[in-house]
Amino acid sequence: MPLTVNLHEKMTGVFTIYPEGSIDTNTYSILEKKVDQVLQSAATAIVFDMQAVEYMSSAGVRVILKAQKILKKKSGKVILMNLQPQIKKVFEIINALPSMQVFTSMDELDRYLDQMQRKAME
Repeated sequence: MPLTVNLHEKMTGVFTIYPEGSIDTNTYSILEKKVDQVLQSAATAIVFDMQAVEYMSSAGVRVILKAQKILKKKSGKVILMNLQPQIKKVFEIINALPSMQVFTSMDELDRYLDQMQRKAME
């Protein structure tokens, strides 16, 4: 299945990326271009809403880990949400999941982002 990637800036510096389809060696560059676009901005967080991702190879994982590495240097975060069981398994296998935030709903994510902002204002 081909890959489409949509992008939305939820609040200043917080971007949600919505990939849809398969992220593999033939399609990862589509995701990477969107991620690079976000990383060139003043991003403080990237939320990957993975609800519509059916398959992910190591090429897709590399894109997400690259974003995490770059944002970590800026004290930013990468957040994963709505992982399908097979995608969650990919991250578990490579032991990447414990170092990332994972959310099951937008409400849970919004509560977390609210807490992050309150801490920053203190």
